[in-house]
Amino acid sequence: MAENEQSKESVQESLQQVIHLLAKDGLADELDREQDTQRPLTEMLAHKQSLAELQQKLDELHPADVAYVLEALPIEERLLVWDLVKAARDGEILLEVSDAVRQTLIAEMDSNELLAAAEQLDTDEIADLAPDLPHDVLQELMVSLDLQNRQRLESAMSYPEHSVGALMDFDIVTIREDIALEVVLRYLRRLGRLPDLTDKLFVVDRENRLRGVLPLKRLVVHDPEVSVEEAMADDAVVFHPEEEASDAAQAFSRYDLVTAPVVDADNNLVGRLTVDSVMDFMQKESESEALSLAGLREDEDIFASVWKSLQNRWAWLLINLCTAFIASRVIGLFEGSIEKIVALAALMPIVAGIGGNSGNQTITMIVRGLALGQVSTHSMRALLTKELAVALLNGLVWGGALGLVAFALYHNFALGLVMTAAMTLNLLLAAFMGVMIPLIMTKLNRDPAVGSSVMITAVTDSGGFFIFLGLATLFLL
Repeated sequence: MAENEQSKESVQESLQQVIHLLAKDGLADELDREQDTQRPLTEMLAHKQSLAELQQKLDELHPADVAYVLEALPIEERLLVWDLVKAARDGEILLEVSDAVRQTLIAEMDSNELLAAAEQLDTDEIADLAPDLPHDVLQELMVSLDLQNRQRLESAMSYPEHSVGALMDFDIVTIREDIALEVVLRYLRRLGRLPDLTDKLFVVDRENRLRGVLPLKRLVVHDPEVSVEEAMADDAVVFHPEEEASDAAQAFSRYDLVTAPVVDADNNLVGRLTVDSVMDFMQKESESEALSLAGLREDEDIFASVWKSLQNRWAWLLINLCTAFIASRVIGLFEGSIEKIVALAALMPIVAGIGGNSGNQTITMIVRGLALGQVSTHSMRALLTKELAVALLNGLVWGGALGLVAFALYHNFALGLVMTAAMTLNLLLAAFMGVMIPLIMTKLNRDPAVGSSVMITAVTDSGGFFIFLGLATLFLL
């Protein structure tokens, strides 16, 4: 934990240093980066020195840290910094930045720069970058690859975005089962290096069919004379390219995996899945879910143009506007009641607000359960019963407390009872809809997280107003 905090502080310090260097001598205002022959020589030298200091600082940073800096800068300053990054690191950094920021960087690069950046990457990394590359650059890149890597790239690009095939890489070490461990050790020494995150070797037959895996710890502790077949594990967790990446992520968490083989329908080894690609996928999914709950359609560059941000946000705001209008019409139905009992105007936002919060809690739990595969048709009834029971108890407890507060403020016992009943009924409504909205969206093959928060708030607002004002009209007038 302390190491993570230290790392975060280090990145923040690096960002502040870059911002300081950009501000130094007005460097951030030099957006065209062209020398002005009319400027004093001392000013030109200071400008060059500031650029050199900034470039040296960027060269010292890890590609992931450079990506963090780029994401935290306004677009004009971001592009200035991007021009100072060494071309040899362009590809690595493009992979690290968010999709939205990557688009702004690629838009400023010509075809030759993009081609040079992509050629620095492995095949699986090119596949990650491919959707953002211009078509002509991608075609030229495909031509430049050898046959094996071209086939691998085409294969990786053919899988859906959220599949195991889209996450797997091809940097694997294979061995045969009929050789001794001593031969394996000599083979690894000749290789000189192992792929990152290698914790096991993949055992295949002559047709490249997977036979098992040989964990490195077994290779180290077993007698060198023992054969691979005797030392290997033949019950390894295996994935297929077409599987959902979310299912693979759960398996990695459940079995504490570092790497795992990926095989096709004939059990031929086609790649491997690593914990770092799984973690990147989980982080991206988590961020996407958080945005979806707020009604945002996609990852948004925080420094995007006004028009771009408007396009990303307007749809659910329009829906929210419509639901707010419905809620206002519900209130309008009871204008006469509110005129006679002014206290209703002060108390009704409490009923709606608590209902919205409760509904969001329920929706968050259900969406999480759906993502983890813990919610099914079989368990739906038990889940709904449990959530309704929780809502009923919360309604009686907190509704009763608010009823007492209402009685203390307005000295009206009936108003306190109405407050308690309205709170309980609205929490029951919130629980029911909090379970049903994600389940219905899943049945319709829609992302249950998209806009769920907006919808539950709309239901609890309109429902809360109608329940509270309706009860008040029936029992207080």
